[in-house]
Amino acid sequence: MTQDQSRRLDRALTLVPAAALIVASVVGTGVFVKARVMTCNVGTPDMVLLVWFAAGLLSLAGALVYAELGSMMPRPGGEFHFLRAAFGSRLAFLFGWTKILSQGASAAAVSILCIVFFNDLLGGTLPDLALYLLPLGLIVIGTIINLLTMRFNGHAATLLTMFKLGLVLLVGLGAFLLADGDWGHYALSGADGSCEGVPESARLGIGGFGAAMLGALWGYNGWSILSAVGGEIRDPARTIPRALIGGTALIVVLYLLANAAYFYVLTPTEVASVGEDTSVAYAAASRFLGPEVAAFMSICLMISAYGTLHATLLSGPRVPYTMAKSNLLPEGFARLNTLRVPAVAVVGIGVWSMVLAASGTFDILTDIYVFVLWVFYALTGAAVMVLRKRFPDAERPYRTLGYPVVPVVFILVSAFLLVNTLMVTPGRALAGIALILVGLPVYQYFARELKAQHLPPGQF
Repeated sequence: MTQDQSRRLDRALTLVPAAALIVASVVGTGVFVKARVMTCNVGTPDMVLLVWFAAGLLSLAGALVYAELGSMMPRPGGEFHFLRAAFGSRLAFLFGWTKILSQGASAAAVSILCIVFFNDLLGGTLPDLALYLLPLGLIVIGTIINLLTMRFNGHAATLLTMFKLGLVLLVGLGAFLLADGDWGHYALSGADGSCEGVPESARLGIGGFGAAMLGALWGYNGWSILSAVGGEIRDPARTIPRALIGGTALIVVLYLLANAAYFYVLTPTEVASVGEDTSVAYAAASRFLGPEVAAFMSICLMISAYGTLHATLLSGPRVPYTMAKSNLLPEGFARLNTLRVPAVAVVGIGVWSMVLAASGTFDILTDIYVFVLWVFYALTGAAVMVLRKRFPDAERPYRTLGYPVVPVVFILVSAFLLVNTLMVTPGRALAGIALILVGLPVYQYFARELKAQHLPPGQF
């Protein structure tokens, strides 16, 4: 290995680990728990499935857009480069700023969920101190693992993905093959369910549909993860489009299967009345696996949650690494260890996640995470159109299928979701906007103190 190569990230991810990383990131807990709230939002099983399908199509449209941009600019940090090339360094920094904050919050939340499932497995016997410390220990373990080679972490993501696929298939196919279900459940409504914790403003109608979409999109959250590790993908021109589109399409199919199974086994009212501390997947699986399923489901959900934590701690550090390479964060975040991993950035994200997990303040950030995420998704959808116009002759190994209809629809639906969130849950939306805007003085600080070399729109 030459000295120049040792200073660059290792392009070790091939097609299967790349697609597995998407599945490991996306399939966490959402598909196992969100059906309850979504039934309260839209009322009937067919509407719940329609929302999952619509959210899946929207995610797939986003994957098509990201496939073009990712194969055009296969670099670490993904959207940071896309947005900077289209709109300039300031907007790119605001993306990176909010991404770092939200990734830490996501890792903190998932680590705590993982320990909650572990506590369920032990019958709720863990002392309060253990419930406080174990999530921190889990983040430490995940951080140490992510200091190893990308090749090793790609294989780890593949193994975790195989487990997650098995779990979804067990719940989905098991319900249809083993449970005494009833297709007549699809003709019923869950509007009279207890709907614990679901506000009236988010039940039925346009507001309910929008709220259900946000819930489903949380379940799909993570499909864009591949763009963050674009600098570590082998043969990115071919691998990025195939992994993004194939991985996202597979998740859509799995999610529809799992949710169809829930309503085959349970009535909509039963789904809507599942307690906040119980997953719909557990309620359905207990019908055909018996009451002993509790321990099994706790183990499965614990491993599934860790898979999401692993993917988050893997992709998150690539954003501060990229920002440091662009002189928009201290240069230390761009340092690589001997395994060609951005070690300082990995440790930094790990420490930030531990701070949020210890303080409990991550709840505020996770509440607004999806809103902020889709602000930048919409802008990235616009970026593909801006760059098509600005650089018509640039090399594009993959071109977005259905252009310009797909990116336009992606932008419009994203805008609808953002406006709907602003109307239905204005506190969450305004907090998201505030989080983005707080990054402006931070950008000015680094731009001045580090004398950032701006890339104006029109360069990449």
